[in-house]
Amino acid sequence: MKIGCHGLVWTGLFDAAGIRHSVNKTKEAGFDLIEFPLMDPFAFDVEAAKSALKDYDLGATGSLGLSAEADISSEDPDVVRTGELLLNRALDVVAEVGGTDLCGVIYCGMKKYLEPVSSQGLHNSMAVIGRVSDRAADLGVNVSVEVVNRYESNILNTARQALKYVQELGRANLGVHLDTYHMNIEESDMFSPVLNTAEALRYVHIGESHRGYLGTGNVDFDTFFKALGHVGYDGPVVFESFSSAVIAPDVAGMLGIWRNLWDNSEELGAHANAYIRDKFTAVNTIALH
Repeated sequence: MKIGCHGLVWTGLFDAAGIRHSVNKTKEAGFDLIEFPLMDPFAFDVEAAKSALKDYDLGATGSLGLSAEADISSEDPDVVRTGELLLNRALDVVAEVGGTDLCGVIYCGMKKYLEPVSSQGLHNSMAVIGRVSDRAADLGVNVSVEVVNRYESNILNTARQALKYVQELGRANLGVHLDTYHMNIEESDMFSPVLNTAEALRYVHIGESHRGYLGTGNVDFDTFFKALGHVGYDGPVVFESFSSAVIAPDVAGMLGIWRNLWDNSEELGAHANAYIRDKFTAVNTIALH
């Protein structure tokens, strides 16, 4: 298992300097990998990332949330085509930097919808994700669809929905991506979703209920980590937190970061790394009971 950190904990600018800074800070905080945000994969500096990852001996994954203009659950074929091109470029970036996973809200736009997904929209979403997953398999990359709350998707709000989605597509490298921040909003508890998706769970985000310091909100982390231990989960576990002290105003607005719960990335990151590892250490002792 590798413990990682989202790049937006460190910087909101992913030019060559921003990439190196985020990789450096991720390593200093004690993490095993960095999750690069690939909102514009066509502008991402692959060579800078490869160099930094090699210099700091760090693993990598990539994630993004599709915009309305690239929403593959749209009924507009041009919008769907734009989204598929974007996902394929993001996939190329992950493969080129030696990353292992592409995840996030990659199956629809990351936005508040005002109506349920249409049958045509769902068909379009699944068709694109199926093709992207096939291509990812050829590149040796895993793909995971992130379960998010009702204000960020109208397709996958619960683990059961995500499980059905990936089972219908039936790709070995396609899995479910759970996020404790979103689970805390939509799920009935923090144990059942992990058990229900055990065979398909490929990626995990660790985020507090207010997206600040772990352990200061109301997410039931003890139960969640026990569930991960119970099913023997060994995929990436990545800390995610946002502050407008770091990220750009447009990203802060998209994520609803209206107040800052932290302004010191180094302190936040080191705390998160220790918190997550301590939880797994505690879970491992259950075998001694």
